[in-house]
Amino acid sequence: MEISNIDFLYDNEKNLSIINEWFKNFYSIGTDESGGVTRLGYTKNEDIMHGSLRNLARSIGLKYSSDEVGNTYVYQDDYEDCYMIASHLDSVINGGRYDGVAGIVAGLLILKWIKENNIKIPVKLCAFRCEESSMYGIATVGSALVTHKITHEKLKKATNKEGVSLYDALKKRGYSPECKKIDNIKGFFELHIEQGRILEIKDIKIGFVSHIAAPTRYWLTIEGRQDHSGATPMDFRMDALCAGAMIITKLEEIANIESINKTVGTIGYIDNYPNAFNVISGKVKLGIDIRGIDKNSIDRVSGDIKEYIAKVCSDRKLKYDLVNISSDEPVKMNENLIKKMEKAANKLSEPYYVMPSGAGHDAMKFVDICPTGMIFIPCRGGISHNKDEMINYSDLLTGTKIIFETLISF
Repeated sequence: MEISNIDFLYDNEKNLSIINEWFKNFYSIGTDESGGVTRLGYTKNEDIMHGSLRNLARSIGLKYSSDEVGNTYVYQDDYEDCYMIASHLDSVINGGRYDGVAGIVAGLLILKWIKENNIKIPVKLCAFRCEESSMYGIATVGSALVTHKITHEKLKKATNKEGVSLYDALKKRGYSPECKKIDNIKGFFELHIEQGRILEIKDIKIGFVSHIAAPTRYWLTIEGRQDHSGATPMDFRMDALCAGAMIITKLEEIANIESINKTVGTIGYIDNYPNAFNVISGKVKLGIDIRGIDKNSIDRVSGDIKEYIAKVCSDRKLKYDLVNISSDEPVKMNENLIKKMEKAANKLSEPYYVMPSGAGHDAMKFVDICPTGMIFIPCRGGISHNKDEMINYSDLLTGTKIIFETLISF
């Protein structure tokens, strides 16, 4: 597509001012005293974020709509076939202000350029619901629902701390897990902060994602015996937390062996009961998260830790329940789309680095639906899921320009 005048791309002062204004618009939502933000999936704060996006769209003169599961779409015209730019507006607990939101700001800026310069590109921006797993233990929910990549059984097994299933929560809010599958998407783009330190270490501002790692996750509940910490001899104890501690360190050991294949393993969730100073743990719940881009490596870590859990609990005469809540497949981004983005970066004289993503993203749900590409921009110190998360707005603008240049190359 030939566009006679693209001076608006290079009005950096104006574009950076708009980006700053939009981030300020979002930042107050869910902000806590420490400066972090909490906007959990399918909660009031996430609702407010989507409402704020609709307000921004209205102020630009754009249209918007929602689907059966609460995802929000912004567009100039309701195209039958379109390119999609997408990310999310929810956060982890006490998270940062750029995770997900950076991609929404990028897409909105492109739509503003298209609207104000009367450019005919069929583009929709989508803000997916519940990308983070903080609320229900499973990630990329909004995108998985509309691509039919999640079963009703999994929705019913995924529960929040109050024991409410995601399936029931959707129904109660008036959403439909039996939603229509999304179609007529010509290409999918997502801009996101890297959430690591590779780009910063290499002093490169743009990363093109080659693969996205997939999580295999479990809830592990171990039942011991709750006893007095002073009156119970050491050899009489059935301490659930001690078993959990052994499993935590063993997962680290196993994952270190498989790190050569870029596989990682984490237990970042612990719910200890009764969690009292003078009481032996009677029950502990752990969240096990294994990720990588090599499915065989992921499976080895998964198999080894399951075997170890069985042994530890048997040796300590403890009962346990291990529930698999996700076993996603690692995905590969579209090579032709990466080449187009590389060409756009070269046109802008912008160095780039092709790299895998260790974190999961909504983009991974679209790789078998349409050509899918993803751009990373650096975050300071690689810090993410943290109130100290920080980006340079100029990097976001550069990534946005690359997506736009790629769109007009079709």
